[in-house]
Amino acid sequence: MSEQNRKLTWKNIALTGFVMVWGFGNVVNNFANQGLTVVFSWIFMVACYFVPYALMVGELGSSFSDGKGGVSTWIRSTTTPMLAFMAGWTYWVVHIPYLAQKPQAILIALSWVVNPSGELAEVIKALNPLILQSMVLAVFFVFLYVSTKGVKILKVIGSVAGTSMFIMSILYIVLGVSAPAITGRPVATPNITFGSFIPKFDFAYLTTLSMLVFALGGCEKISPYVNETKDPSKNFPKGMLILAGMVAICALLGSIAMGMMFDSNNIPKDLMMNGQYYAFQLLGEYYGLGKSLVVVYAFANTATQVSALVFSIDAPLRVLLGDADSKFIPHKLSKTNKNGVFVNGYIMTSVLVGTLIIVPALGIGNTTDLFNWLLKLNSVVMPMRYLWVFLAYMGLKKSIDKFGSDYKFIKNPKIGFMVGLWCFAFTAFACIMGMFPSDIPAFTSEWIFLVGMNVATPLVLMGIGLILPYIAKTSNVDINKKAS
Repeated sequence: MSEQNRKLTWKNIALTGFVMVWGFGNVVNNFANQGLTVVFSWIFMVACYFVPYALMVGELGSSFSDGKGGVSTWIRSTTTPMLAFMAGWTYWVVHIPYLAQKPQAILIALSWVVNPSGELAEVIKALNPLILQSMVLAVFFVFLYVSTKGVKILKVIGSVAGTSMFIMSILYIVLGVSAPAITGRPVATPNITFGSFIPKFDFAYLTTLSMLVFALGGCEKISPYVNETKDPSKNFPKGMLILAGMVAICALLGSIAMGMMFDSNNIPKDLMMNGQYYAFQLLGEYYGLGKSLVVVYAFANTATQVSALVFSIDAPLRVLLGDADSKFIPHKLSKTNKNGVFVNGYIMTSVLVGTLIIVPALGIGNTTDLFNWLLKLNSVVMPMRYLWVFLAYMGLKKSIDKFGSDYKFIKNPKIGFMVGLWCFAFTAFACIMGMFPSDIPAFTSEWIFLVGMNVATPLVLMGIGLILPYIAKTSNVDINKKAS
């Protein structure tokens, strides 16, 4: 691309990346995990993990600017086709826990729209987990059907609602931090000192790292913009550093605002489940706005969650099957109907998601624990796709002479490889530690059940990906023989 056709500035990169990466839920969920000690965690994570992650993505995007497969293209170019298939499979399969959790979030958001006082949310919280998950499964099947119709308006609504949620998140930080000075409300967390922000580096703390990694992941979505940036070697890293600063400021101020509204020493157990709505409910009370803020936020969140669910059912499946390699994907999975829907792919999705919706309800005692577990399972499984980014970067640095780019994060191949290895190892460590629940007594029956599910879920999901090439080897050969 010629320099005159490059229109993006560092400001565009920073703002686009911020909308892609950040959300108010990141603040609430990690405060629920760590309290005010999350302030230290955010500083460490942004400086030592997020900044190198984002800049690696920039170099990869610039080096493989003609590739259309994203991470899969990077892996194919730096390693082997089989690993590229596994990268594509991972990108799809990590959405299974995400799809299992989204209908829960839709029901909860809707309850706050209908009843902003929170009584309906309390009813949902009191439901038997099996009853709730049956409702969740019904919601999932409704939107699975909707996604087969390609209802694009939902995605448009979701985009608008997502922008509204972004604005509401910034509004919360501004109003939340200012509340004690403007309204005279006392700070909920008593006796805040410097030590209040420093975590205790024990086993329980290490189990919370995966949620931080989950919050800061997804930078690879920015990679297509590297080669559309004016003077990318200068403006792209500048934009990424500004993005990191914006994330850090929002994370720190948002966490402090949460500490002003909720006692960091006595965090409500359902804060992950309802904390976003509690926060806007309190803001409305502080500023004499009644229930208006929580209704607006809940409505925007409902639309965003619905759009995300529909989009995440269809889009990752198209990435996986749209240009399927017959060496790795059974032909039957690529079968489409008259609407271009991958019928058997949808069936595979529904079986995996349905299993993950119902089975946990058999061993988890209440809906709050169930919601928290599914959210934490996402923080274990979703970052698995980030591992491929770091593997691709290590491969790039080992073969640096084969590839050229307008932008290089680290010019020294050995140092670049070590930085990629650090991010890979830290992500893997965080995912493994996230498998152990810290809010349930160890080695109780429920603890053992949850650890078993946390270990089994990624193993089964990745195992299916390893089995598919062997199925394809047999089934696709038979199909080719019949065709000839």
